[in-house]
Amino acid sequence: MNYKENEIGREGSLDSDAEVRLLVEILPDPVRSYLLESGRLADLNEVVLDLGYFPEIRWVGELDRKVDFGPVTQVQLDRVVAAVGRFTSDNRAGIERTLHRVSAIRNRDGKILGVTCRVGRSIVGTIAHIRDIVSSGKNILFLGPPGIGKTTKLRETARVLSVDMGRRVIVVDTSNEIGGDGDIPHSGIGYSRRMQVGSPERQHQVMIEAVENHMPQVVIVDEIGTEAEAAAARTIAERGVQLVATAHGYTLENLIKNPMLSDLIGGIQSVILGDDEAKLRGTQKTVLERRNAPTFDVIIEIREKELVAVYRDTRVAVDSFLKGERVIPDLRRQDVSDDPQLSVADLDGLDDAVDAADEQVRLVLRDHEVRECEPQSEALRRVQHDVVSAAGLNSVDVGQDPYRRVRIFPKAG
Repeated sequence: MNYKENEIGREGSLDSDAEVRLLVEILPDPVRSYLLESGRLADLNEVVLDLGYFPEIRWVGELDRKVDFGPVTQVQLDRVVAAVGRFTSDNRAGIERTLHRVSAIRNRDGKILGVTCRVGRSIVGTIAHIRDIVSSGKNILFLGPPGIGKTTKLRETARVLSVDMGRRVIVVDTSNEIGGDGDIPHSGIGYSRRMQVGSPERQHQVMIEAVENHMPQVVIVDEIGTEAEAAAARTIAERGVQLVATAHGYTLENLIKNPMLSDLIGGIQSVILGDDEAKLRGTQKTVLERRNAPTFDVIIEIREKELVAVYRDTRVAVDSFLKGERVIPDLRRQDVSDDPQLSVADLDGLDDAVDAADEQVRLVLRDHEVRECEPQSEALRRVQHDVVSAAGLNSVDVGQDPYRRVRIFPKAG
């Protein structure tokens, strides 16, 4: 399945290239002219301007430091700041009716010495591989490093649930990253209602207000990062409202070890066992256990742009982790390109590739261990993934060509 730009729009909504140009237009020359003439706006991620440094243009998978443009001057920075207007208390600003974000770096006197201009896009299809989970009504928490697409998936979740599923969705949008800047939200969130937050410190209050005042079926929140927000999340979940959110942390293990946010997965407490119980369990007398039921039923780690690891039952995953047991998530890949065509050489090796995948699947099911196939072409790997999927298992590509191969994982649990 190919990703495509959001087709659901509101009156006055712009296409993707037009939206990117709105961000480029606030940049100083020669950066602005270079980008407009580059023909690569679809690949633009960020532009970084720091006083006294050379401009940095960050494309998809590429960093372009423009030494020939000379160091950034205060006049150039002032032009960007004037074009953007007011920055909020978290040093962020946006462009109305777009998803772009401009973040400022200040000196100790509050003067802006640098800006990060980040392109925001609404992309349909980014949750196709987890759509069954999103539509299940379960509380879902996304984890992953910055810039990997957590907010993009939240935005698409809002669209799918409000448009395709017809549910009453409210987006609590602290920095206007989900719904974009301005009073009218971006069409990328579909028919979701958006509640803006005056300052990050008030996010937990607005979360509760959304449930108490507006009767949503779903609440979507970006960046849960404090104990107060974790407590608000639990309150929402206990009221029977589906909660979909992101949190600071790369993995489930990070969350378990974070004392401020561990309540999201039930909280962790130290328990002293009696001699008999410790002997029965084969553990030390002091062990860690989950304190309460988790706020979120499902944890999804975004490991790559198109690869997620799904922990379908947070209780089981956390308890197993605390016991030192191996926890194997459900790995899901998002197809983002058309199926490759089989060459003559691929056709000659097709039967062998299928037989090899069948054999590795048999071994995985028997031994419950990760197995790998021999390196194959992209087209034959796709066939092997189909074989694995038909057996109810998960697989990913690993390694670099010409040694890229299919790795097969046993069932979770």
